Amino acid sequence: MNCFLLNSSLGKKLVMSITGCALVLFLLFHMAMNLVALVSADAYNMVCAFLGANWYAVVATVGLAALVVLHFVYAFILTVNNYKARGSQRYAVTVNEPGVEWASKNMLVLGVIVILGLGLHLVHFWSKMMLVELMGSEITQIGEEVVHATDGAAIIAFTFSKWYNVVLYIIWLAALWFHLNHGVWSMFQTAGFANDKWYPRLKCASKLVSTLIVLGFAAVVITFFVCSICGCCADACCSEAAQACTEACCAGHAH
Repeated sequence: MNCFLLNSSLGKKLVMSITGCALVLFLLFHMAMNLVALVSADAYNMVCAFLGANWYAVVATVGLAALVVLHFVYAFILTVNNYKARGSQRYAVTVNEPGVEWASKNMLVLGVIVILGLGLHLVHFWSKMMLVELMGSEITQIGEEVVHATDGAAIIAFTFSKWYNVVLYIIWLAALWFHLNHGVWSMFQTAGFANDKWYPRLKCASKLVSTLIVLGFAAVVITFFVCSICGCCADACCSEAAQACTEACCAGHAH
């Protein structure tokens, strides 16, 4: 099995598919968790506390990091092998669709942008939350003020009150959309579903999943940014559904 996964092109693609599927499921969970911040700051902070420096959250974080590394390493190996075998064609596809063709030829570049965005995300959130708790502290600094390490709503509000962070996250999410749009379909292709009957269905499913994930994350970024512009008068421009966001943004402005 080890030789198959290491030396076979199909084995490498299988590893990519399994790790990719796990990462997509995590993104769906993380996106849904973030949306809670738009409904209730207290509820979101309760989720942050539950997923703080607890043993199960730490184990899950280590496992997630291993999946990311494994996925990226195998993607790099496959790209190098494909360059050697087929020139600039990185991922073989069975249907010539311009959108898929572009994404398939730039999956590694898109993946690098996604990894860089992940690093930025870790700096903005994980380093101020779980890492702080692992180091034995309960408070973290955002700007010139300090908040509790589980006050995720305030940290989100502060981070997305900066326009440059919003721009960077939107670029990251755009790359993530293209990466997922091809990657989700590619998982099924590896499983043998890439035929004329299933191709349109799987492409539609890929677009739905990637769009749902990206729009969910983008909704949090944009809503908190808009509320930060409104400041503590955000009640006049934000809907009742975003009341929790408004309160968090007002608190974030104090920081």
